[in-house]
Amino acid sequence: MGLRLLDAVVFSSLWLAAAAGALLAASARGLEVPIDPRLVALAAAGTLVVYNLDRLRDLERDRLTAPARSRFVERWRSALVLLTAAAAVAAAALAWLTGPRVLAVLLPTAAAGLFHRRLKRLTWAKGAYIAAAWTAVVVGLPWVTAGAVRQPVATTLVVFLAVYANAIASNVRDAEAGAARVGLRRALQLSRGVAAASLALAVLGPAPLRPLLALPLLTLASLVAFRGDERYGLVVVDGALLAGGLIAALAP
Repeated sequence: MGLRLLDAVVFSSLWLAAAAGALLAASARGLEVPIDPRLVALAAAGTLVVYNLDRLRDLERDRLTAPARSRFVERWRSALVLLTAAAAVAAAALAWLTGPRVLAVLLPTAAAGLFHRRLKRLTWAKGAYIAAAWTAVVVGLPWVTAGAVRQPVATTLVVFLAVYANAIASNVRDAEAGAARVGLRRALQLSRGVAAASLALAVLGPAPLRPLLALPLLTLASLVAFRGDERYGLVVVDGALLAGGLIAALAP
């Protein structure tokens, strides 16, 4: 029963949606601005829409890289369509309520999300553009809605590098994009190096970045013990972003 519930949360993209919300809250801590629950919910809802649309539209291709998730998506297709539609309505309402600056950040990232099915086939750009889109949302939204922020560049780099490390590891798990070209072992080493760079920036940067330490630290830990099976990548590696973001957001 516990494994079925975990699979449902992970395979329905609720796991990634929660990670996006947690990362936005963590980024607000790094920027030293209040955590806006509306922005947290917006990041989560938008992420759920983007990823579920991709899962639903690219089911045949995903059978090769994520067979267990693909079986879940096929079985629960109607429920996932309804969940995605509800999340889309919620995201649109929250974007409207939070103002034009939020829309200016979301429109290009939403466009990238809609074309994710094609863009993710780009060999070398896939990991970087995914990390950039995530960072634009989770750092960009609290940045543009705040009157003033502190250490925005350092916060952006810590978050971007941690998410980029995750994206490279995802390519290693799926044996695709740049990881397939340079070799899975080298790509995994690169992923660990990127996570370590994020960790170093959080350690050596301004004191308000200290709560963000959990994000690259847990990401690096998940990569040190990395296994290429589907559930490890989807639960543990992606879960490092969720847990790291929650710890950073809730740290005293």
